[in-house]
Amino acid sequence: MSNVTVFILLGVYQNKDIEILCFVLFLLCYFAIWMGNLLLMISITCSLLIDQPMYFFLNYLSLADLCYSSTVMPKLMTDLLEKRKTISYNNCMTQLFILHFLGGIEIFILTGMAYDRYVAICKPLHYVVIMNKQNCNTIIIACCTGGLIHSIDHYFYDVYPLLKLACTDTDRIGILAIVNSGLLALVIFVILMVPYFLIFYTIRAYPAESRTKALSTCRSHLTVVVLFFVPVFFIYIRPATTFPEDKVFALFCTIIAPLFNLLIYTLRNMEMKNALRKYGQKMSLWSINNKNM
Repeated sequence: MSNVTVFILLGVYQNKDIEILCFVLFLLCYFAIWMGNLLLMISITCSLLIDQPMYFFLNYLSLADLCYSSTVMPKLMTDLLEKRKTISYNNCMTQLFILHFLGGIEIFILTGMAYDRYVAICKPLHYVVIMNKQNCNTIIIACCTGGLIHSIDHYFYDVYPLLKLACTDTDRIGILAIVNSGLLALVIFVILMVPYFLIFYTIRAYPAESRTKALSTCRSHLTVVVLFFVPVFFIYIRPATTFPEDKVFALFCTIIAPLFNLLIYTLRNMEMKNALRKYGQKMSLWSINNKNM
């Protein structure tokens, strides 16, 4: 593919009316992702929640979600209105690099959040010391470094649709892609689940009310983890070939998952809802004061 300068994209649907409908739907979803994540990040940053490690990580997870969607959505929506859908080789490689960089960051942040829940439940007396500000910043730096290393690997031999276009034998490269993404994701998922196994083991002797309270702090994170890793497993733990369902899972990763993350962490989290409410009240008072002036 060294002489390729432009890729022609097939698009989501071939029917123009359906594509226009999809454009409107995706535009609404993208607007919701932008407004929801911005509101969530502002509410955390402008409140005392930013001092809590769980919300400190959630703030960066929301930023990664927002950037991840922005890497794909504008181009996707533009192509829905275009008759001829193309992307240059350089832009394709850049998009690929950024996608895996941000996706890697999200995976490692989710792992950091799992460790935070483990320390909070299994080592509560040491929680403040272990999850101090410096350590939290170190974890975020490690997440960004891990995402960068992962994306650099991917830059050379991903993804399956590109391999399909290559005029050479790609079996070995396909295996490398499976190892770098599929097995890596599986290993990280297992590592991520270890804190929860320890949590379940620790709270087995707790009274029922205490168990319920402990698990309630983990439920949202576990749901987000499942939503993130299921598409990753489908896409990468398989032979190096393409399937019709790939488009559905790609749309799920870039649109549906970020929306679900917002709903999970806001509607099912009392502290987050209180922070959003207080921020809304501050904005209302600010607007009223400006009008009176």
